[in-house]
This record gives sequence, C-alpha cells and structure tokens, in this order.
Amino acid sequence: MKNVLTIAANETRRIFVSPLAWAVLGISQLIFGYIFSGAVIQYVQNSETQDQAVGVSDYVGSGLYGSATIILLLILPLMTMRVFSEERKSGTLTLLFSAPVTLIEIVLGKFVGVMVFVIAMLGLLAIMPASLLPAVDLDVGRLAAGLLGLLLLTMAFAACGMFISSLTREPTIAAIGSFAALLVIWLLKMPASFDSAYAPVFDYLSLISHYQDLISGLFDSSDVVYYLLFTALFLWLTVMRLDMERN
Repeated sequence: MKNVLTIAANETRRIFVSPLAWAVLGISQLIFGYIFSGAVIQYVQNSETQDQAVGVSDYVGSGLYGSATIILLLILPLMTMRVFSEERKSGTLTLLFSAPVTLIEIVLGKFVGVMVFVIAMLGLLAIMPASLLPAVDLDVGRLAAGLLGLLLLTMAFAACGMFISSLTREPTIAAIGSFAALLVIWLLKMPASFDSAYAPVFDYLSLISHYQDLISGLFDSSDVVYYLLFTALFLWLTVMRLDMERN
C-alpha cells in the first residue's frame, strides 16, 4: 500500500504541474458553470408551467450531471494519454520496471493519481447544485446517486484510457484510441434499442445504460458492480500488457 500511495502522489504531482491539467480543469468548470446557470435560469423562467413531477433536483442537478458525461468522455482520454505512453517514449518506463515495486502497484498507483484529479473536478462540479440548498429543497439522495454514477463512470473511463496508453508510445494516439474505444462501448446503447435477441446484452455492456438509472436516483447494486468489474478488467489488462513488455 505504501508503494501505491507513493506512486499515486508522484502521478498526482505530475498531473497538477502540467499546464494541460489546469487548462482542462478551468475550461471544464467554465462549461459546467455555463450549463448549470443556463439550467437554473430556464427552470426559473418556466417554474409556473413546469411539470410538478419534475423538481429542481431533476431539472437542474440531474441535467448538469447528464451533460457532464459528454464532457468527461472528452477529458479523460486527455488525462490518461500520458500515463504510460510518455513514460515509454522518454525511457523512464524501464526505470520504473526496475524499481522494487510490482506491476499491480504501478498500475494502481497511477490509477489513484488520475482519480485524485477526477475527484477534484467532480468536487467542484458537485458544489454547483449544492449552492442551491439555502434557497430550495433539493433531493440530496438523488444528487448523491448521480454523483456516485459520475465517479464510477470516470473510473471506467480512466481504466480504459490507461490500458490504451500502455499500448503505444505516442500520447496523441493513446488519446484518440481511448476516445474511440470508450465511444464504441458507449454507443452499444444503440443496437440495444433494436428488436433483437441480443438487445439485452448490448444494453448491459453499454457504459451509459447503467448511469441512466443512477442519475434518475435509482440505486441498483448491479450498476455499481458493472462499473467496478469494467474498471478491474481494464486495470488487469494494463498489468498484463506491462508484464508482456517487461518480459
């Protein structure tokens, strides 16, 4: 555990000293703030005609979290593209292999480092709907479920991005490959809508299908298990890829 935390601290430091991280953090919060303020203004303007079944938590909070998924789909490949590809390109990956740490500790440490950045981003995002608490009665449980869904979704994004980064020495290729892979898995929701015997399979495999329940305030352990298994699978694939390279 000590080695994991040490690697995580180094990875976190490397992320936050990068101009890319601060640019991504600033631009993403600007976009989130724009979406949030627009949703609040629209809700206030339509409050008299608004369906009473649609509360402010659903209209503003869930709407913000739903839009955030698209932004995060673009951001996470950028934040994971350098995790292993840049190390390989600069030659420091060989030094990392020779260190007295296991490959599992290396992968978990770098994953935790990336997630520290993600949690900071999600924390700033969560403050936006929470700022309405003094003025309106928010469904905190529903917002918490949506935030949990975002955390699990970004864990899956990060794990997949790290695996793609372990396959190449070019960060740009890693970013494009990660985005393409995640988008394909995301779009499995489309064939799930067809009248086919395989539709339930596609629906289960789609990244976004499980998030839609959480953002609606429906907590199902099967959705959590899906994201945890997805994350564990790609972290394991990353370990296997690095093991092949080391040997």
